[in-house]
Amino acid sequence: MDIVGLLTDPDNLLTGFVAVVCFATILTIVNPMMNRSSLEARLKSVSTQREELRRKSREALAKKHGGQLRHADEGLYKKVVERLQLSRLLEDPQVVDKLAQAGYRGPRPVSTFYFFRFVLPFVFAGVTAMYLFLINDFGLPPMTRVALSVGGLTLGYYAPNVYIQNVAQKRRESIVGAFPDALDLLLICVESGMSIEAAIQKVSQEIGGSSIELAEELTLLTAELSYLPERRQAYEGLARRTNHPGIKSVTTAMIQAERYGTPLGAALRVMAKENREMRLAAAEKKAAQLPAKLTVPMIVFFLPVLFVVILGPAIIKVQDMMSTNPVG
Repeated sequence: MDIVGLLTDPDNLLTGFVAVVCFATILTIVNPMMNRSSLEARLKSVSTQREELRRKSREALAKKHGGQLRHADEGLYKKVVERLQLSRLLEDPQVVDKLAQAGYRGPRPVSTFYFFRFVLPFVFAGVTAMYLFLINDFGLPPMTRVALSVGGLTLGYYAPNVYIQNVAQKRRESIVGAFPDALDLLLICVESGMSIEAAIQKVSQEIGGSSIELAEELTLLTAELSYLPERRQAYEGLARRTNHPGIKSVTTAMIQAERYGTPLGAALRVMAKENREMRLAAAEKKAAQLPAKLTVPMIVFFLPVLFVVILGPAIIKVQDMMSTNPVG
């Protein structure tokens, strides 16, 4: 009876109701604080993981470049370029991008390029003039020899650009040849739940057997994604260094996926298909050009041998018959 009276007492019921309301109020106030601490812990974990990736990238790059990430140029070429102000005299606003496309990065290749662009014209002109005026003039008049020397001067001026363009072209072909396979690997890594930095780093390790140049570019992209303030700058840097329409379209899709939050896997799948089709079209184009390219070698090398093989026995037989039965 005492317990029933205690439970049915209006004062006790009011006290219990107030206690429940107070507990619910305290729980409502404390619950966001608890969730905030969980969010902060998750953000801290993500930040720690990002710092770990940065540290590993820096260690890998430092090991690759001899312990220094920042290249200093204190050699002879730099002194000559600064003393003669060749960067102003031979100014080329795209020299850094051209050298990067050829695989030369840092201040030292720029100084080397300007140095040889200044020296080679005089070397070519001097060698041409020395040969034509002192060794063998080929019976040419003096003005013709002077014109050829000037031609050597012009050839020496454009020789560094031609060399850089050839190296960049070979490097681009190596990168483009392995890029569709790299996109397939990147798609698999992203859809498996890996972050974009870890996925690109993994692909750079796996694609090295097919293209060392592409593995180098992807490693550099991983480092730039960790260091640069915006991912867009890293993707644009990759497109600028490769200078290929297919890679530019992929980087544009990745920038849009990063900006608007669209699924990256779907964009990578479409880009991988387009790059495979582009590679197949390039192969078909080379195959279509092959008959025209083989025409001259066939005329020069194959047809004379074919005539000798076909007509040789007949000529030998005729000569034997004429020696056996001389006319007369």
